[in-house]
Amino acid sequence: MTENTLVDKTFRDSEGKIVLAQMPNLPFILWIVASILSLIFTSGKINTVLDVVANGSLYTWAWLELFQGVNYFRRALGLAVLIAIIVSKIQY
Repeated sequence: MTENTLVDKTFRDSEGKIVLAQMPNLPFILWIVASILSLIFTSGKINTVLDVVANGSLYTWAWLELFQGVNYFRRALGLAVLIAIIVSKIQY
């Protein structure tokens, strides 16, 4: 029987593999594509739509990681991204 230490819970998945990065899922891919396209279309309604799609998909990815991440590291990453999204949208 293996010990279930904090390090194991932080970095290992349910199969015992260390997981820091994974293949991108659909929300993450959508965020990348929308972000790149918003660099090409820098103004107008298209840019606004791309910004909304990029932020919404990144928020979705972070939310999924926070509540369904395979280990504590991935869940903490989701929380950090959610906090970063909120902080970046606060207007002073």
